[in-house]
Amino acid sequence: MLTRLKTRPEFLRVTRARRKWAAPGLILQVCPRGELDEGAGHEFGANQIRVGFTVSRKVGGAVVRNRARRRLRAAAEQVMTDHALGGRDYVLIGRRATTDRPFEALVGDIETALRKLGAYRDENVADGRLNEA
Repeated sequence: MLTRLKTRPEFLRVTRARRKWAAPGLILQVCPRGELDEGAGHEFGANQIRVGFTVSRKVGGAVVRNRARRRLRAAAEQVMTDHALGGRDYVLIGRRATTDRPFEALVGDIETALRKLGAYRDENVADGRLNEA
């Protein structure tokens, strides 16, 4: 289970980091958490992955936006638990194509975005080092 970003200041901090990748089905933003950042203390582990989801009204009405958010949540749960680097906050932004895009393509979009942002890790970790695939 991924820990969620919920407050506006958390989302704005990730946006201010200005590290993002746009894919056809989503936009992924990432921000490393420093020792002095909120949430980096005892409440959250130093290697904790925190994820926020947002979909604007441009995508559609409430039903469409909620469907897009649910699809993003499911795809993120599948990919990020194994492949996202810890100690970072991530924000997934839904796009118009999010609801119509095949689920496998959404998963691929997240994997590609993680790789492009340098936040991808191989799930096989040995001797404290990451194995590259």
